[in-house]
Amino acid sequence: MANIKSAEKRNRQSAKHRQLNSQVKSSIRTAEKKVRKQLESQSKENVPVLFKEFVRKIDTAARKGIIHWKTAARKKSRLAKKVNAAS
Repeated sequence: MANIKSAEKRNRQSAKHRQLNSQVKSSIRTAEKKVRKQLESQSKENVPVLFKEFVRKIDTAARKGIIHWKTAARKKSRLAKKVNAAS
């Protein structure tokens, strides 16, 4: 355990940031799953809307440094290929 006040504060901040980053990553995975599930279903009318939401979430996370920008680009590209092929 930290003995210095600044180290204790840093630990508290790290725990808070870790939780928030985890929530953001989880929401990205959920958004991706929604798009993939809609692609597998018969009706593909909501796919562009869901894909747009996914892109918005992943771009925001990349901008804030939660995920690497190249990871974001790779995920968007792979999912965009599937969305374009379906439509």
